[in-house]
Formats: sequence, C-alpha cells, structure tokens
Amino acid sequence: MKIHKHILIALLILIILVPVGFYSKIYSGISHEWINNKLGGVFYEIFWCLIFFILLPKSKPFGIALWVFIVTCILEFVQLLNNEFLEVIRSNFIGQTIIGNSFAWNDFPYYIAGSVLGYFILKFIGKYKLQSIDKQ
Repeated sequence: MKIHKHILIALLILIILVPVGFYSKIYSGISHEWINNKLGGVFYEIFWCLIFFILLPKSKPFGIALWVFIVTCILEFVQLLNNEFLEVIRSNFIGQTIIGNSFAWNDFPYYIAGSVLGYFILKFIGKYKLQSIDKQ
C-alpha cells in the first residue's frame, strides 16, 4: 500500500492543529480574549486549507487558500443574520466554532494571516507530492 508523503504530513499537522485550535477557544490565561476571539481565526483558515489540500489533491495551494479566505469572509457576514436555523447551529460549541456567533471587522486580518500561512504550509507540503512511502 502506498501512502503519499504530502497527505501524511498534512494529517500530522492537522493532528497538532485541531487540539491547538480548540484549545484556543477555551484558553483562559494571559491575553485570553485575543487568543479566544482572534488567533483562533488563523488556526481556522489553516485547518480548512489542509482539509481541502487533502480532499482536492490536484488543486493549487493559492487557489485553496483564496477560496478558504473567500468562504470564511462570507461566513463572517452570515453572522449578521439571525434566523432560527443559524441559532440552532450556534447553540453548541462546534457550531459556534465553525460559523461563529458575532460579526467583527477586525477578524478579517486574522483570516488573511491564516490563509497566507496556509498557502505557505501547502507550498511546503506540496514539495513532497511526488513522493510516497511503501507500506507492506
């Protein structure tokens, strides 16, 4: 069985990133408001860049990062809407983490930073696309 090295690297980064991202939402130490509400946006963008890199292996890193940024911006504007369906989604931690619960203009720089970091991570991982590890 062949395991593609770039997928393995992306999965390893996700194994680290997901707990760090969730922890950023519940962290209560120094600068917790910034970490809870802003830095998490960087992790969120990188997470989605990695997921789409795995799911859409023929896509270019720039295209992935750009679309993740665009969709995240749309989701930010969706937070301005208050309807029953969205309130049901926002009623739990995972729903709030995915679509948020309040609009903030100052989230956009963190989305940009996360998408840019995601792009560079994907470029780095992409160097391993042609390599695979044979497992027997």
